[in-house]
Amino acid sequence: MIAVLPPRQGEATVERIAVNAVMAGCKPEYLPVVITAIEALADPAFNLDSVQATTHPVAPLMIVNGPIARELGIQAGYNAFGQGSRANMTIGRAVRLLLMNVGGGLPGTGDRATQGSPAKIAYCVAENEAENPWEPLHVEHGFPAEVSTVTTMGCEGPHNIQDHYSYTGVGILKIIAGAMGQAGSNNLLAFGYPLLSLGPEHAATIARDGYNKRQVKEFVFEHARFPLGRLGEEYRRLHIDQRRAVDSPDTLLPIVRSPDDISVIVVGGAGKHSCWQPTFGDQTAPARRPVARKDGTPIRSITELRR
Repeated sequence: MIAVLPPRQGEATVERIAVNAVMAGCKPEYLPVVITAIEALADPAFNLDSVQATTHPVAPLMIVNGPIARELGIQAGYNAFGQGSRANMTIGRAVRLLLMNVGGGLPGTGDRATQGSPAKIAYCVAENEAENPWEPLHVEHGFPAEVSTVTTMGCEGPHNIQDHYSYTGVGILKIIAGAMGQAGSNNLLAFGYPLLSLGPEHAATIARDGYNKRQVKEFVFEHARFPLGRLGEEYRRLHIDQRRAVDSPDTLLPIVRSPDDISVIVVGGAGKHSCWQPTFGDQTAPARRPVARKDGTPIRSITELRR
């Protein structure tokens, strides 16, 4: 058994994972990634029970890093969050089928999402490490570059951020911060761990102007804020009473508690677009696992696993 999946508390055995992967259209070599994703979703910090049952349109996003992403052809470039890649679509779909068939996350019963999201169909992507000017996500969090990992995050679907006009890093970052500092996200309500998915062109311009990844997070933390005075009275009182916000229309409300709560990846092809994924709030945190054998030793590639 790999994990117990709420709300039904169904047992996700290797056999059941394989059955759902076949129904999703996975190739056999995708199975280690699907198993690793399920292991990460079962991390208590991820809080799958709440993610499955909430009215919020949250879906588990799988971000694959390392050699296995390239060997399996998990799309990191053009249309990475969309259609066209068998690996992305079927790995994401296998995880969703397991959450439904084993976990019991069925619309209207175990899954109470008010409207849902296309991200609930399949949500899997690889980071574009080749065009990332900084360290990739898994290296940032302590894994060697040659180790393959899966990171799971409880996200909404991608919210596009276009900037065709800024030719400086700070100009792009201001547009990004303006997009992320919005009123309707769970992050303004309950903080959490939002994701910024930079397109390679935006990332290259920002890095060219001297910003490292930490500085990107700090800029977003300082500037992705919403004025208290633009909120309705009920929402305004919530922030004043529960967050101890200064009762002034000029108070700027942050979407995270700390720059460290923001994740940054590079994904996509050419074009002056990025996106951000609001998250469920502080009830769920990112979870990471290496793609590994039963004894815990990392699988660096499918070729190595076959040997």
